[in-house]
Amino acid sequence: MRTTRRNEKRGARGITLIEMLVVLAIIALFASLVAPRLLNKTDTARVTAARAQINAFMTALGSYKLDTGVYPVTEAGLQALRVKPGNVNNWQGPYLPQEIPVDPWGRPYAYKYPSDQGDEPEIVCLGADGQPGGEGINADIVSWKSQ
Repeated sequence: MRTTRRNEKRGARGITLIEMLVVLAIIALFASLVAPRLLNKTDTARVTAARAQINAFMTALGSYKLDTGVYPVTEAGLQALRVKPGNVNNWQGPYLPQEIPVDPWGRPYAYKYPSDQGDEPEIVCLGADGQPGGEGINADIVSWKSQ
C-alpha cells in the first residue's frame, strides 16, 4: 500500500512539458491579438494629448492677449507664456504653471504669429512622423482645426 501512495504522489507533483507549451502557446496567441490594439490606443492617446496641450496653449495665449493687447510674435514663441518678453507691457504671467512641454513624440510645438490662418496664432504638432502633412497618426495636429 505504501508504494502505491508514493507513486501517486510522484505523478501529481508537477506539470508536463506539453502542458507548459500549451499554456505558452495560449499566452502568445492572446498577446498577438491584443498587442496591436493596445499599440493603436497609445497612438490615439498621443494625438488626444497633443490636441489637449494645444488647447491649453490657446487658452494661455488668450490670457496673454487680454493682459498685453497682442499675441507673442513668432520670435518670442510659446516661451513668452513663461518668461516676460523685453518689449511687452502689462505682462501678468507666467500663463502656464510649468515649462513649455514638448509634443507627445518628444519634439517642440511650432508657433507662428502673425499667422497664415487669420487673427489667431498657429500652433502645430507634426504628428508621429515629424513631417508636415500626413494621414492618421502622422497627420499634423493644428490649433485652427478642432478635428
